[in-house]
Amino acid sequence: MERWRIVKAFTLGPMLEAAIPKPGNVNRFADFEDLSLYHFLFGNTSVLPVYYEAIKTGELVRKGIIEPNEAGIGELIKRAVSESRKAQDANPNFGVITLSIPLMMGLAMARNIMEGPEKAAMLLRESTVRDTMELYRAIRIANPKGIPSGVKYDVYSDDSFRELFRDGIDLWALAEMSCERELIFCEWVNSYGLSYQTADRLVELLKEFPLEEAVVMGFIELMAEETDTLILRKAGAEEAERVKDAARKVLTGDMTVEELDTFLREKGDLRNPGSLADITAVSLSLLALSGLRVEMRGGKVFGVI
Repeated sequence: MERWRIVKAFTLGPMLEAAIPKPGNVNRFADFEDLSLYHFLFGNTSVLPVYYEAIKTGELVRKGIIEPNEAGIGELIKRAVSESRKAQDANPNFGVITLSIPLMMGLAMARNIMEGPEKAAMLLRESTVRDTMELYRAIRIANPKGIPSGVKYDVYSDDSFRELFRDGIDLWALAEMSCERELIFCEWVNSYGLSYQTADRLVELLKEFPLEEAVVMGFIELMAEETDTLILRKAGAEEAERVKDAARKVLTGDMTVEELDTFLREKGDLRNPGSLADITAVSLSLLALSGLRVEMRGGKVFGVI
């Protein structure tokens, strides 16, 4: 696939996700105390050069010029996170960056969109311990909320790099052991199944509803089915389950979208479904890659593929 086509798609997707008024998230109508829509705009555009290089690297692997274990996924993620941090003072897009870079590289190696996850998985399987160390450095730069301390391979421990090297923990091994507490890693090892499934569902919803309504509905369906690991890490299993229950009530008509949004914001950003927002961003990127465009109909914006 053409480089800039992938870059544009994976820039537009996260910006759409951030702007659309999804319940519990930053959007064009709502900010958090320490995170605004502007953080997303600045953060998601600052990574463009690194995204371009990631795609170019995927092409070099495809052509056999470099080996898969030389792709440097960890370094690319770290550089993208660093560029984002230079542009703003929060963490709007660590999850999106970490999801997107391997997939973009895979798409650069693929014959079509559906083959991208297979190629991404190959790159992740061929990653090195150095990639994991660079990912840890990226996490330290981004400083996401809810990262546990005192666990094995503690991100913030001075001993972690020695332990990773000793045990030979590449990105694939890290993802396998961390899937339960981080949805991003589940997507890595499950070939981006949830991202592609969500994209397919959004395609169906876009046939019936305006763009924002379709994305909000798809997001609530996602919340009703999947545990948001950001909420799980920050607030615990009970709160994460309460969020799922609330989303289900919207689908059954027992709660409005507005009531859900109020419930999610009752405790600041503690119930912010950020991991599922990252999935939605990648799904929208896949739609953009498939040719998503907007049309006005009766004063409303519709998304058309």
